[in-house]
Amino acid sequence: MLNWPKRFVIALSTGLVGVVVYLMPVGLVIEEEYGLSWLFHLRGAMSASADVIVIAVDQSSASELNLPLNPKEWPRDRHADLIDKLVAAGAEVISFDLRFGACGRRPESDEKLAHAMSKAGNVVLVERLIDSRDTDSFPYQTEKKLDDCQTEHGIGSELDDTKKKEGFSFRDYPRLVGIWRLPILPIIADAARATAPFILPRGSVTQYWAFNTSGGDIPSLPSVMLQVFALQAYDDFVHLLRIVDPLLATQIPASQHDLDIEDLMFTLRNVLANNAKLADDMQYELDRSQLTSHGNKKIIRALLNLYSGSETRYLNFYGPPRTIRTISYHQVLHSDAAESEQLDLKGKAVLVGVSADSFSEQDELRDDYVTIFNQSDGLQISGVEIAATAFANLLDDRPVRPIPLIGTLSILFLSGFMLCLVFLVLPDRSAVLIGVILVLLYGSGAYYLFKMAHVWLPIVIPLAQMLLACGAALLLKYVESVKERLILREAFGKYVPEQVVNDFVNNAGRETTSSQLLYGICMDTDADKYTELGGRLSPTELRLLMNDYYATLFKPVKQYEGIVSDVKGDAMLAIWAASTALSFQRRQACFAALEIIKAVEHFNRNNGEFRLPTRIGLHAGEMTLGNVGAMHHYEYRAVGDIVNTTNRIQGANKYFKTRLLLSKAVLDGLDDFLVRPLGKILLSGRSIPIELVELVAPKEEANNDQIWLCEGFTNGLLAYESQDWSGACDHFLEILQVFPDDGPSHFFLNLCQDYRLIPPQSWSGITRLPGK
Repeated sequence: MLNWPKRFVIALSTGLVGVVVYLMPVGLVIEEEYGLSWLFHLRGAMSASADVIVIAVDQSSASELNLPLNPKEWPRDRHADLIDKLVAAGAEVISFDLRFGACGRRPESDEKLAHAMSKAGNVVLVERLIDSRDTDSFPYQTEKKLDDCQTEHGIGSELDDTKKKEGFSFRDYPRLVGIWRLPILPIIADAARATAPFILPRGSVTQYWAFNTSGGDIPSLPSVMLQVFALQAYDDFVHLLRIVDPLLATQIPASQHDLDIEDLMFTLRNVLANNAKLADDMQYELDRSQLTSHGNKKIIRALLNLYSGSETRYLNFYGPPRTIRTISYHQVLHSDAAESEQLDLKGKAVLVGVSADSFSEQDELRDDYVTIFNQSDGLQISGVEIAATAFANLLDDRPVRPIPLIGTLSILFLSGFMLCLVFLVLPDRSAVLIGVILVLLYGSGAYYLFKMAHVWLPIVIPLAQMLLACGAALLLKYVESVKERLILREAFGKYVPEQVVNDFVNNAGRETTSSQLLYGICMDTDADKYTELGGRLSPTELRLLMNDYYATLFKPVKQYEGIVSDVKGDAMLAIWAASTALSFQRRQACFAALEIIKAVEHFNRNNGEFRLPTRIGLHAGEMTLGNVGAMHHYEYRAVGDIVNTTNRIQGANKYFKTRLLLSKAVLDGLDDFLVRPLGKILLSGRSIPIELVELVAPKEEANNDQIWLCEGFTNGLLAYESQDWSGACDHFLEILQVFPDDGPSHFFLNLCQDYRLIPPQSWSGITRLPGK
């Protein structure tokens, strides 16, 4: 005999182990280091975005230009010339992953670079973030160094008086949580369209900041690049925002000219990150817009995902170093007009930075990071290529997407729980086979989702859970088998051979007639005109019609977690059962009944003359649920007085000309529905009356006419029960003037008129129905 409580506890524990491990700091690290790594390796390299190009500051460029390898020592007028070339070639945005924190060797080079940047109007510079707690003297030393630099070289005249008074070293950025933005040389910083940090860990890189929350939601370099790149679609973006939120549209500049990129990004991030509906509305309007080009739609969609998404994103690497199209610095600098056309830079995002082509070169430049695609010779992806990858992910909306935490935890729990149950319930060989199949299916699905949709499911922990489940199941089975053998040997060892005992244990069956006493809700339905249709339709036509009819009934029952217990002719019995009386099951049954009414109305409209108006009855109480039968035939059904009473309630609809009646017990503890009380009714064949109500609608969907009808009828019923026959007649007549076909009003009006002529000899307020 299986010890189900113990098996359930072990399966539950196995599922919880996976959840707990994942929630520990080591859990996510394991999945990133191994699970994500395996997925990337299985997928391999993929084509990189054609909209992003890296201009490599590398050994070949240093040799061709007769410059030192260290880019800090390159004259800045070379960068100015490069910007002119890139602008002439049509680059949409240009980013420098190079440091410009101090003055160059020649002031005129700084001025030339600043002039080129200002003329281009689309240059984004990288800046450093540091922790000011590293040294108390840092702010003073940095400002002094820049002031001395400006005095010595005579630069900085472009700064306005206000900035000089306030201090330009931190460019008016606040100090937040101990974070400082290390200054860029002011003449260069002011010429750039925007500046932004890009922080990467020295360990393995799997994700990056889109917005740095520790620095006050400072946008990172890829995010700022995307916003500058998206200026080509700025007019469409503003137009879209005016449609969705005209007031908010007034808070951002109407034109991209003289636009402060960082102020714009702070505004949009603050609004869209805290208003998911606004982002969804803009996305909806964008999808249906006919005025926005396909290219601009893609860009605006990328902006909406950027501002409404999380502050950190997982990098979707395209492949090993230089998978993203990389052009050496000197090739662009020395290109003529014809070659510039061949470089195909028009409309591209260009990132300039250190990118080594060999391990020896990388060892000298030292701007490399550990990623999933490190090459066997030690060459790693450079910082500028990681920034390019992040930008391309944002633009194409192709980041690695881990499923939400609740989804991950659910997968881990269910995988551990179900695998453990498989190992615990099935024979060992079958369990191992099925377990392996399930793991392979899960792994294949995880790989497919990663490759096709870039969705990342946990891999390592589910595999570990399989081993844990297998080990726990084998251990439990071994312990139980030893215990069973001891018991059998003691009980039967003196009377039967050991082989007989083993055969008995292996072939022991379970009782087929087991049942349990439960609390439940029964729903009984019956269709009018079924007999009439049976005479008009052939058996085949009637069968097809009834199949469609029952599909209409079964769907709401299944939707609201009920069980279809029995079907006979045109009638259906459905149940909602639980070990205790729960309002949840009663609520579900009521919603299912209302949905059936709607579905049957739709069914009847679509079937022309072959209509099946349906009556429904609901009742709640105790029932026995289990297998009923004998010999070789059993049926799983509900047994008890509740079933018969439900059928009588359903039949009461005939007298009241209603469609949906239920006992008041169904509504115990519920306040979700508008109902019309019908008083105490003594059903045919019953000795105890039952309070019936008509279920009209969910309260939130009820209209004023329905509410008026129920209130007026309640007043009439109260008058009826208090034997005020004239007053009751007035109420029911008033209702019938508005609703001339209202069945309950006709029913009670006739009773009141009869009682007004011949009052009943004894009165208990109970209404008797003549038949079933």
